[in-house]
Parts: sequence; structure tokens; C-alpha cells
Amino acid sequence: MKRNLPATTLLSVLLALAATPAAAGDVPGLIIKTSPHSPAETLDRLEHALEANDIGIALRWDHAAKAEGVDIPLRDTELLLFGNPAAGSHFFTSAQSAGIDLPMKALAWEDADGRVRLGYNDPGHIAERHGIDDRDKVIGNMRRALDNLTDAAIAPD
Repeated sequence: MKRNLPATTLLSVLLALAATPAAAGDVPGLIIKTSPHSPAETLDRLEHALEANDIGIALRWDHAAKAEGVDIPLRDTELLLFGNPAAGSHFFTSAQSAGIDLPMKALAWEDADGRVRLGYNDPGHIAERHGIDDRDKVIGNMRRALDNLTDAAIAPD
């Protein structure tokens, strides 16, 4: 038997859904993993894994500390920029505009439920954004490397 909801109930449900923030995995092109460590420790561990694999660190930025400096409360949120010219430069030779998305970035944050997340851009999404359709092997290698490196950062002790 088919039941119709009253228009006011349907409107209330739709408004509630619209007001609900996107889930951690709902950001197109962003790969998100859960970490058992604090955001700072998660990025410390990622930084160590990157350096152990000769991947350069460009910048570490503490969004929460910067926000606190201007009296804006923000849960722990840190960003790490890193890169490997031997991989990323292949994107540039196909579409130089990819330089806006590289070096790679990883963001560690504490969400509203107290869980720590580690997110990074999928290299395939970056390639798609810039119309790069001739670097499948590079994209595959970058995906595997990022998966392994971020898994090391979130591994339990």
C-alpha cells in the first residue's frame, strides 16, 4: 500500500537533509581515511613516511593555530604539502595548469564527532580536472604510493 507523507512532513525532512553537513566521504575527488591518532601525530607519521621515501615536504600549516590567532575557534586541523617531482612533473608536461593542484596536499582534522580524518586529493581527480588523459601509469603509481603512505600514517601503534 502506497502512503503519501503530508507536505509539511516532507518539507521538514527535506530541510533537515539540506542542513546536514556532507559526510566525510562526500567530497568529490577527496580520499578520506580515519586515523586513531591526533591530527598532529597523523601528519607527523605521514611526514616520516614521506621522508623515508625521499618525498619532499614543502609546507606544514596549522589551520587551527592560525584561526586561534584571530580569535576564531577551530578544531585541530593541519595541512601538509609534499611532492615528488619525478611523479608530479609528468602532470605538468601534459597540462601545466595542474601546477595549481600540486604539490600534493594532505589534511588531518578532528571532525565534529571527535574522529580524526586524513584526506588527500585523488591524483585521478586532479588529472580529470586538468584534462590529463595520457598519464594513466603515473596516476596509478601515485594512487598506490599515496594509499600506502597514508596507510602507514594511520596505522595503529
